[in-house]
Amino acid sequence: MLFMTPPSPPTIDPLVDWLAAPLGRALLEAERQLVGAAFDDVFGHHLLQLGYWGPPDSFLPLARLPARSLIVPPGYRGDCVSHAAELAIRTRSVEAVLLPHTLEFEPEPHAVLREVERVLTAEGHVLLLGFDPLGSWTLRHRLTRGGFPPGLQQLFSCRRLRDWLRLLGFDIISTRRCLWTLPFEGAQHGVLAAGFERVGRALEGRVGSVYLIKARKRVWTLTPVRQNRSRRRAVAGTVIEST
Repeated sequence: MLFMTPPSPPTIDPLVDWLAAPLGRALLEAERQLVGAAFDDVFGHHLLQLGYWGPPDSFLPLARLPARSLIVPPGYRGDCVSHAAELAIRTRSVEAVLLPHTLEFEPEPHAVLREVERVLTAEGHVLLLGFDPLGSWTLRHRLTRGGFPPGLQQLFSCRRLRDWLRLLGFDIISTRRCLWTLPFEGAQHGVLAAGFERVGRALEGRVGSVYLIKARKRVWTLTPVRQNRSRRRAVAGTVIEST
């Protein structure tokens, strides 16, 4: 069971307006396709989305899990208000966690992942969206004052996050990519966009401005160790194990 708190009033945040604009909607739609496919074999009861990333119905309805909750930081509207690095969620109580660019806005990304590992049940899944540091959308981020999207704090390579997850005891199931168009409103449609789309799909898994990592919490099997009851005796100054 989850501990729910009353939603707080919505905050004024440029990111909210950016995700509602045409470019933000194009990003969300591309990511929805990735997340929807990744949810196909994710089952259980509870799903958490950590962090605000578009309207509440952007990702949660794509999952088959019946109990779906949006966890937001103070100042945002969601099902539960909690800092991602200190979740007000019971240990081993949820079967899936979605982090849509959450780590890129969090000051303590390691602590967030540790909390994800804590609240997940055995064989629970985590889905993590991130911007590729070498992608075209990231290039615009580096050239834009205030970040692109607004408020973006840090970037993590797909390889780096996969390593972090493995250290926490996760098995990487898959990595997929999307968003091959240029980060401008006029580049999302037309012949040029279609060309980028064809090339990107042909090279899927290797290029793309956004990646989705899907991982499963590993279950450690304990193997009983039988006590060695053989006797040892000393012969001519040497310890020999008797048979």
